[in-house]
Amino acid sequence: MLSNWFPVEWNSGLPTCSHLYPKPRFVGVNASDINYSAGRYDPSVKTPFDAGFEGVGEVVALGLSASAQYAVGQAVVYTAPGAFAEYVVVPAGMATPVPAATPEYLALPVSAATAYISLRELGGLQEGKKVLVTAAAGGTGQFAVQFAKKAKCHVIGTCSSDEKAAFLKSIGCDRPINYHSEPVGTVLAQEYPGGVDVVYESVGGAVFDEAVKALAVRGRLLVIGFISGYQTPTGLSPVTTKALPVSLLRKSASIQGFFLNHYLSEHRACMEQLVQMCASGDLVCQVDRGGLSAEGRFEGLESVFRAVDHMYLRKNTGKVVVELPRSVHSKL
Repeated sequence: MLSNWFPVEWNSGLPTCSHLYPKPRFVGVNASDINYSAGRYDPSVKTPFDAGFEGVGEVVALGLSASAQYAVGQAVVYTAPGAFAEYVVVPAGMATPVPAATPEYLALPVSAATAYISLRELGGLQEGKKVLVTAAAGGTGQFAVQFAKKAKCHVIGTCSSDEKAAFLKSIGCDRPINYHSEPVGTVLAQEYPGGVDVVYESVGGAVFDEAVKALAVRGRLLVIGFISGYQTPTGLSPVTTKALPVSLLRKSASIQGFFLNHYLSEHRACMEQLVQMCASGDLVCQVDRGGLSAEGRFEGLESVFRAVDHMYLRKNTGKVVVELPRSVHSKL
């Protein structure tokens, strides 16, 4: 529910003196957009409602108390409900200053933060550990690969094309697996007979099952999403739950879910670190602006639908973003 994510004062629907008012230059597309629109986060929310959760842009106005931290004209990246809009009202605590309102910074608030916090808090990464990242060329997978490599782990990443495999190699992935040309289970069984120590899992279904099979003794699997379930009414995907207890017991293995909402106390410090890494070039923030899609780049609010479909069909490499022209007259 939104009340779990944003300060209580937001829920009144009235701007307060601790808010700022950015004009978005780019907005980000997440799996959360699909899940929220489908009623999986809060079934009580009925249409019509404002969609979108994050953007980057310049501040055009400030609440009184927010002026101590921000300035008109300043570039910020932020999370806020109803982000797919011409202008937004953002609680000051949910915005982070950035050097410029460029799309790369949109990869940080949800995608990079999810990978950073989940792996730091739950991953137990150590030098030499084997880490499997599913959907590794996606918005959050790309960061899981990089953070695991920074921890000096051996990283395996699944993807859907040779182009994505090449991208994964470029960011340090030791063993990309194009599942259209190589069965993931076969590769893992043959090349990693001792299993993998950590799985960063966002696909669900059969991929989840293969990941459980591939766990090493005392291995851990982090669930951060379930892409394969987005095409079903409930969002649930087939998992061999009957065999799961035995599989875990046999290896002293564990499975844990991660939802960024539950770690918001760590989000601001995390964002400050991520912005520094992105600005210095220490972190690759790949974005997909739709340049290779049939209808071209995602530009204007009317293209948000295409951008969501692009991600839904798993065609993206990196974070999917939509550009909003400086003079926007349409409304989503």
